[in-house]
Amino acid sequence: MKSEYRLNRLTGEWVIFAPSRRKRPMDFVREKCIMELPAYDAGCPFCPGNETGLTEVLFEYSADNSPGWSARAVYNKYPALNPDGETIRSWNGMYLGANGFGFHLVLVESPRHDLHMGSMNSFELGKVLEAYRQSYMWMARDHRVMLTMIFKNHGPSAGASLVHPHSQLVASGIVPKYIRDRENEAQKYFDEMGRCIMCDILAFELVQNERVVYMNSDFVCLVPYAAETPFELWIAPRRHMADFQATSDTEIMGLGVCLQWSIQAMERKLGHPDYNLTINSCTRFRENEPQLHWYMRIVPKLTTRAGFEIGSGMCINPSLPEADAEFLRS
Repeated sequence: MKSEYRLNRLTGEWVIFAPSRRKRPMDFVREKCIMELPAYDAGCPFCPGNETGLTEVLFEYSADNSPGWSARAVYNKYPALNPDGETIRSWNGMYLGANGFGFHLVLVESPRHDLHMGSMNSFELGKVLEAYRQSYMWMARDHRVMLTMIFKNHGPSAGASLVHPHSQLVASGIVPKYIRDRENEAQKYFDEMGRCIMCDILAFELVQNERVVYMNSDFVCLVPYAAETPFELWIAPRRHMADFQATSDTEIMGLGVCLQWSIQAMERKLGHPDYNLTINSCTRFRENEPQLHWYMRIVPKLTTRAGFEIGSGMCINPSLPEADAEFLRS
């Protein structure tokens, strides 16, 4: 079997699939020592009662029919951006820059130190996702914010420095080229076909049924046709919507069920890998665009980018998406 190129229709980027480097899906399973964590850690700033180690608590979400909070948002103690002023561009000779306006929040997912997404039930995950949505909506009210990105780094190789379950939100005053390119690819497809690219992808994948790993009435989880890494997953809403904050209460709970299945299948099959999770939503002023469709992306840390990939910007995937999907389904 020869190598092949596959085009990621969402980003316009090509991916190389290299059968000569091909591994069986089970070859990605790694032995990982799972730490036994306490429900409470006196040295953890995210555990209840240790608030002196936090910056300002912005808001909290209470658990239904139980005292205390189920999730909370705080300012990151070491922020990438600062919430003062505006994004004002300036020239330094031939170079363009701007002041570093933005918000950088930590979303503490649970008061319990020993929980993580793979050990939460679907209701608990639904509460985390509701905290995501409320935080996203809070940022959308600030006219200075152009892009809001919610993401999770799980495990040291994914960039996590604390084990207490948490995610992050960065809201910036500019839109990076990668995001604009993705929106432009969707616009180009809509101009040619008159339809949303993600809606067409979902319709095609549900008919093909080769790369879909889980579905319910509201969401579809699949290994994308041009996955950049082994076992990359997309979770997309069946209903067309450009903006994550448009997700309904019922859909949030459906997303919790889909996310629970996906994380647990990945952990069970691949030996609890580290992973990055991102919510890819529209930028400001694009919330009603017919060509944009938000989705969640999960990328397990199973391979390392090497020289060719760094130099060319093109990924090499040694694992076929169809085999990955079958392995997760089984």
